[in-house]
Parts: sequence; structure tokens; C-alpha cells
Amino acid sequence: MEHAYLFKGLLTENGWLENVKITVDNLGKITSITPNTPLTTEEWVNGYALPGFQNAHSHAFQYAMAGLAEYHEGQSTPDDFWSWRTAMYNLALSISPEQLEAIATMLYAEMVRHGYTAVAEFHYLHHDKNGKPYTNLAEHGERLIAAAKNAGIAITLVPMFYQKGGFGQPAEDKQKRFISAHITDYYNLLEASNQATACYTNANLGIGIHSLRAVEANAIIEVCNTLKDHQPFHIHISEQLKEIEDCLSFYNKRPVEWLLENCNVNNNYHLVHATHLNKQEVEGIAKAQANVVICPTTEGNLGDGLFAFAHYKSLEGRWSIGTDSHVSLNPFEEIRLLDYGQRLTTHKRHTFFKPNYGDSGFNAIKMAWTAGKKAMGQTTQDFFKIGQGFDAVVLDANAPLIASSSTKNLCNTMVYASDPAQILGTIVNGKWIVKQGIHNKKDEITSKFISTMKALGSRL
Repeated sequence: MEHAYLFKGLLTENGWLENVKITVDNLGKITSITPNTPLTTEEWVNGYALPGFQNAHSHAFQYAMAGLAEYHEGQSTPDDFWSWRTAMYNLALSISPEQLEAIATMLYAEMVRHGYTAVAEFHYLHHDKNGKPYTNLAEHGERLIAAAKNAGIAITLVPMFYQKGGFGQPAEDKQKRFISAHITDYYNLLEASNQATACYTNANLGIGIHSLRAVEANAIIEVCNTLKDHQPFHIHISEQLKEIEDCLSFYNKRPVEWLLENCNVNNNYHLVHATHLNKQEVEGIAKAQANVVICPTTEGNLGDGLFAFAHYKSLEGRWSIGTDSHVSLNPFEEIRLLDYGQRLTTHKRHTFFKPNYGDSGFNAIKMAWTAGKKAMGQTTQDFFKIGQGFDAVVLDANAPLIASSSTKNLCNTMVYASDPAQILGTIVNGKWIVKQGIHNKKDEITSKFISTMKALGSRL
């Protein structure tokens, strides 16, 4: 049985349509899109529907420590990415499968509330607390998929190959839950993870290397050479200056330089952070048509640095956004911080400008969505299309700045001058998952999360 929605506005990849009727079938797939429709018996939504945002980089378990790494013991204690990483390892050592599922469910529900409808889960918490594989190799992967299903978000599970403790270094004891000692171990994990995706219609599989420092060179090359068409490949790279220094010492190459020279980097590659690149590396990524996943709030929180966005964009480089450690879950905030970081370095205000189209908000939404879809393993170019699932975030047409704006100014108003309180809700596969700011399983999910966190004791 079909259901019809009538929206005040619908954002397409070519701009806004007004008074749009969307019909969906019982699977949530779009059967018709009709603009300029008079109000009749459809479900009237006095809001503007945008395509659901794609969260291209997530470490779900880290949500349990969001906001906890800001207590600094003193000036004599160094506090940087590496000290933060130690705190993250301590958390990773303590989480049970049941706790991981509860944390991830809460996180994913909050993502949906903020307008994300899909997430790429960069997953490396694989084993039990003693570092031994579970009988079900994909135990934690199945938990993440179950969490996504319960929260109502699509998931691309990307199990990470994590083998070493650093360039040429054995794994540390605190990394024992992450480790696949041999490439065959990783392939077995990957196959089990692929089987786990069958548990949820809106789950699929990616492939990835945690980082160049975490896997031996020959294994990196072999994994990269096994990629299937359209299968997304994710990797952390060049996030920290120390990583680059260590890579130069070990390989006599910078990380992106080494990757470009040794692997067939192409448009299925998603290079996460890529914060510290030289001119040649930026040009090499763009030439290969690879994608960069930028996580501005996490990169700012960790003191990583700023991606060379202006140069990359001038080469028509492709980028998406992710929330990584989840200190923020607001996609508009990720886009704003990305823009403002660039303005502070270039002293210009046209970060997202495109020739003959200066709508910054629209340009940012379109690129983040398009490359984000690619990060999920999808190649669609249409925000909304007959035959595909109807996924949308809907902003309140009565919000003062939105209500007083023409369609020409809507995207910029939403990106630069809105907050989550202006989100009416989020629709995934044709159904409201969040409505009037309330997730349809809010009480159940929140209660389980709070009891889990109390048992875990990490926030005390």
C-alpha cells in the first residue's frame, strides 16, 4: 500500500522544488515525485526535505567517551592525540558485546535525530577482552548491525585490518582486541562480517586498512589488489605529524606518497583525515579521483590540523564528512567548521564556491552527500529518485530564519544559521524514524544506554 507525503519544499541535486508530493510503496521506495501539488489528502509536512546526510566515518564505541577527554591534569602532562589514544584504548579494553550494542544503538539513534540516514562504521574492535577471536568472528560486527537496525539507520560495516603497533612494531597489549595477526585472519573476519550483513536489509560491507602504520606493506598491497568494483575502501592516513615522520623514517616516503606509488588508488578509496599533505599528494589524490573523508569536529577536538581544502577543491577533489569520535553529531556543524577553518587560513569567504554557482550551502550539501554515498558503496547521483528508498531530513518551515527566506537562501540559512531544534524529523526508507525531534524508540534505547554506561563506569 502506498503512502504519500506533501512537503513545502524538496531539495534536488538541481535545486529546490516546491509543494512536492512524494509517494512511497510498502518497502519505502519512491514511486512518484510531483511538484506544485495542491494540498489534498496526503500527509502534509510543513517543512523542507533534504536528502539524509551520509556519515562517512564512525567509531561507535568511542561515543562512550565523548566529552570525557577534556580534563587536563596539569601543564606538565602532555595532552595530544597520542595521550587521547591511550584513554581510548583503555575504554576499548573494557566494553562487552552487549555494551557495544547499547552504545552503538544510542549513537545511531542520535545520528538519525540529527539528520544522518546512513553511517560507514570504521570497525576495529574485533575480539574479546583477552584479545581472542569470538567463536563468531563477527560478534561485534553483528552487534553494530543490530544497533543500526534498531536505531533505523543504514550501515556500511567496514571491518578494519589491524596488525601492528606502529611501523615495523609489534602490537601493544592495549591493542589486542583489534589485531588480525595474518592476512588470512583478516579475510576470515571479512567473510564473517559479510555474512552478518544478511541480518539487515540496509547493511552492506566495505573493506579497509586501519592505517599504514598498522599493517605490513605486502599485506596492504594484497588487500588493495582484491577490491571489487564499487566496494568502498577506507583508511586513516596522514592524520598526525608523528605518523608522517615515522613513515618517512620507515619507508622513506610520506604516507599518501607511499599509498599512491604502491596501490591502485581510485574512486573507491576513501582517505580519512588526510590532514597533513604536501602539494604533490593533494594533486595525486585528486588525479586518482579518490575521496577524502573530513571529520572537522573530531580533528579540531584532537588538535589534528586542517586539511588542504582550497587546493584540493581547485582540482575538483571529492570529499565527505564523518563524526569519527562523536564529539558532535550535527552534520551542519561539520560543514560549518570545515568552512570556517579554511576561512581562517585563506582569509576568504568562498570556500565552497563553484564557477557559475555560488550557493555555498547547496554546494557543500551536494558534495558531502555524493561522496558520502560513494563511501557507503553506492553510486547514485540523485538525491531522490523513483525506485530508491526515500531518506530525508526535514527542517521546520516555521523556524523564523527559514520562514522568512526565499528558496534562493534556504540552503545557506540551513547550513550556516540553523540548529538541531529546527529539525522536524528524519525519514528512513519512507518512514518517520524521528518525528518532532523524538526518536520512535527513544525511551527504550536511552534507558538501555544509561544503564550500560553506569555499569561500564567510564563516565563517573
